[in-house]
This record gives sequence, structure tokens and C-alpha cells, in this order.
Amino acid sequence: MTPLRLGLALAVAGMTCLHGGGTAHAQDQQDSHRGGTLRLTSRASAGTLDPQIDYATMYMQLFNVVYDGLLNFRKAQGPAGSELVPDLAESLPETPDGGKTWIFTLRRGVRFSDGREVGLDDVVASLRRIFIVGSPTAGSFYGGIIGADDCMRDPAHCTLADGVQTDPATRRITIRLKEPDAEFPQKIAFPHASILPADTPLHDVGNSPIPGTGPYHIVAYDPQQHMQLARNPYFHAWNNDAQPDGYVDAISYDFGLSDEDGVTAVENGQYDWAFGNKPLDRLGELGARYTAQVHVQPLYGLYFLPMNVNLPPFNNLKARQAVNYALDRRAMSILAGGSALGTPLCSMVPPGLLPNDGQCAYTRDASPGHPAPAWRGPDLERARQLVRESGTAGQDVTLVVAANAVDMSMGTYVRGMLQAIGYNAHVRSVSQTIHSTYIENTDNHVQISLREWYADYPSPSNFLDTLFGCENFHPHSDSSINISGFCNAQVQQVMDRARATVDPDAARALWMQANDLITQQSPGVPVIHMNYVDLVSKRLGNYFYTTLYHMIFSQVWVQ
Repeated sequence: MTPLRLGLALAVAGMTCLHGGGTAHAQDQQDSHRGGTLRLTSRASAGTLDPQIDYATMYMQLFNVVYDGLLNFRKAQGPAGSELVPDLAESLPETPDGGKTWIFTLRRGVRFSDGREVGLDDVVASLRRIFIVGSPTAGSFYGGIIGADDCMRDPAHCTLADGVQTDPATRRITIRLKEPDAEFPQKIAFPHASILPADTPLHDVGNSPIPGTGPYHIVAYDPQQHMQLARNPYFHAWNNDAQPDGYVDAISYDFGLSDEDGVTAVENGQYDWAFGNKPLDRLGELGARYTAQVHVQPLYGLYFLPMNVNLPPFNNLKARQAVNYALDRRAMSILAGGSALGTPLCSMVPPGLLPNDGQCAYTRDASPGHPAPAWRGPDLERARQLVRESGTAGQDVTLVVAANAVDMSMGTYVRGMLQAIGYNAHVRSVSQTIHSTYIENTDNHVQISLREWYADYPSPSNFLDTLFGCENFHPHSDSSINISGFCNAQVQQVMDRARATVDPDAARALWMQANDLITQQSPGVPVIHMNYVDLVSKRLGNYFYTTLYHMIFSQVWVQ
């Protein structure tokens, strides 16, 4: 690490995680800090406003204060933010048969932002709509519902009649699964299962906002320039743990500033917060001059390189393993901002979710059968040998990255690495707005790409099954989360067993087995595990962060 990089890392490492004092929901705070407009900025918008389709972290964070599901994750800082709490349901669900049947009771008196009360028809229609509109998680999260297979084969005639049933007298909703799924409540809490009005169009709504039940609703959206949110006039806090009232009266979100200009604008007080990774050349400045406004926060997140197993050269196992051996993960962590922000990662599951998560199969003097206790550095000679053995040396390879400063820097390094092991490598950047959908669609013939990925809830399934499960590969679709196109019968069988196992220890052992198998097959290259640098304006108070949804817009105030 050069002295400059070391200085940046130490500067960022010195930043503290600062939180507002007191209880966020205390009435005196709510009264004294209520009002004003929260001003946000981002390099680009994140596409569709449809909460059952959009899968971008940027809008997941936004949807968290606009929509509700039957359940939600507690709006609390620290580990408590991963706990499930009832939201539109009155209580946590009953499961009389160990995870195969889940029974919810719908609250009374909750209204959408257009004034209509939420009813059982809205719940049923919303669950059906997941399959009709082709939600990215339709198969992985909700495919276990009885009737889901028919819905995915023939969305136009989707009913879920046997899988989702209601009782108007008791307002109970019974969801029946084909097999037990201990994680089904967490999936119901994810924004793709947001409860929407029953007459919501059965297609991607694009730029047209859908009424929601949260404290804010979207009143204007131009994906090229701006989004405006206002208070939901029909909102009342039915469960502060799930969806507390907001402090600010409005949220203004502008698009178009570069990453550099976004940081400058927040430093100058023109905006209160900027989405995205902070440019490397600004980290030392932030650590030295803006410590009180900077927060370094943990993430269940990673960078990885999905490789298309259905296209040359990465339809060859040895070619995929070669990239895994060749990658200098330490260099990638430096490009991401230094050791305080990124640490080498050898598994497709970030630390904290599986035992032995520091082991490394693809490093010097190691292999999938004999992993090292930690990453020791790249093995370029072994990588070159594998490329020669694969017969793919000299082939053209194009890496696709998002057009932001950090990803383009990392992409430039990866291009050089691919050239060093024997490929004719190129890097192509595409707008951050379309990057995810572009690399997911097989029609674009993407061989290898760089992508960030964050947990939808804290479980290894969010990384292994979501990114490499057969049910998540959808050719010719913009919603194919399994970018590599990997589908292995043995791996899928183990993951299916893990999902159906309600005993936590037994499930964990199966996820470890699945992780080992995926590591051996190498459909993706784990790059780094990440922390996140948040920069806020001087006037923003009560900074409030959860590991899953990052800064909670409803719980900060502006002075």
C-alpha cells in the first residue's frame, strides 16, 4: 500500500459512527424537530418506481418509508434492526406445522396514500402480482407458495387460490407452502412483498408512483432529474417499531451530480446526503475535516465478479477458477477506499453469516479441497496455467462495470489482470441507472461484470440461493438475478434442503455445504467485503442507520 493510500485508510478508519441521542420516537423530539425538507442527491436515478420490481439498493432504501408489508424489520440501530416485527399484520405469524403454513391477521384502519383502507383483497392481489409482473425474487423468495409454479409458467392466469386464502370475518390470511421455509417471514418483510392497492396495474408501472401506506408518498418523478416526496396525509403510526412517523415534511431527491460534485454539495450544505460510494480522492479530506458529519457503517454486502457460465471463455471451469486465483483482492480493497472500507473476501457469503468465513480456496498454496485459513495473495502463475489448460488463452473478454469512479477504477484493474493471465481484455462502462438490468439480460451477452450485492435480510441464502439458484436465472429478462446463469443440480438440491430446514444448526450446515460446492464451481469471484461511508450535512440531526436499509430517511431531522 502506498503512503497516500495508507493515509486515506487511516483517515477513514479514524472516523466514528455517530448517532443521535435519545429515543427517536419520543414525542418531544417529534414535536421540536418536525418539519423542513430533506435534500438528497445521486449521480442517477435507479429506474422503475415499482416496489415489486426494482431491486436497486437506492430505491430499496426509499421504498422503506413509502410502502409496508405484512411484516417489517425493526427500525432500530445495531443488531436489533434485523429483528422482525408486525407491520400491516397485527402480530407475528402463527405457523402450526413448523414452517409450512403461515397465518397472519390484517390490521384495521390503515389507509393508502389515496385514502382507501387496506383490505384482504389488496393483500391477495399484491401476492399474485409478484408473479404476474415477474418480480426478480418471485422464484427465490415466493416460489414455495402453493400455486406459484403455475403462476410462473402462466402469469396471466395466476390465482394462488390454494396457496393464499383469507377469512373476512377474522381478517386472517393463510399462506400455504409446498415445503417448510423457516425464512418465509423475512421474505414477506422484503419490499417486493409490499402491499399495494388491488387495482394496481399488472405490469411495471415505470415512472408512475403507486399509492403506499408509509409516512411519505411519491408525488413527482422525472428519472432524468428529480423525485419529490411529501407526507402521506392518511398515515398514522400503528406500530412505531415497524413504521414510525417521519420528522421532515418533504424529501427532495435530485439526480445528475457526479460523485465528486455530490460530496462537495453535501460539504457545502446544498444537500443533506448523497447516495453512493465516496470518491477515493476525497476520503482523506472527509476524515480530516468533516469527521462530525461522516459515519462509517457495517454492511451485509460485497463486491463480486459474476462470470457467464454459458458463454466462452467462462463456460470452462478452469477459466473461471483462473480468475479467482489471479484476482488481487488487496488491490481491490485499496481501490474501494482502503482497509477501513473494504477487506479481501474469499467466499460469496460475507462475514458473520457462516462459520469459517475467513477461509480462502483461491489464494497461494490453497485449493477448494484444501483452503487456506485466510487470503494470502494472488497466484498468477497458477492462473496462467489454468488459462492455458482451458484452451481459452487469447480470447476476447469484455468486463462491464457501472459508470462511477470506484467501479471504473476497479474495472480498469480487472482488465489488466485479465490481460496478464492471457486474455484480450476490455472494460465497458454503462450508466448506473441501467447497469443492473443490462448485465442481467442474456441478450446483451455479458461475459463478466462487476457488481455490488447486499443482503435482503441476514442469511447466507441471500447470497448463495439468490445469486446462483436455478429459479433465479431467466433468459432474455432484465430481472435475472442469477447473472452467471449458473444452475447445478447438486448445489440446488442442497440449497433446497437448507431452505426447508427449520432447525438453525442443521440449516447452517447445509448452507456451508452449498457454499463449498459453489466455491468449487466458481460461477462468481468474491472480491471484497464492504463498509459504507455516509456523509451528511451539518444541519442533519438524529443520524439513524440500519444494516439492511442504511440511513432511514424518516428518522433523521433537518434544522
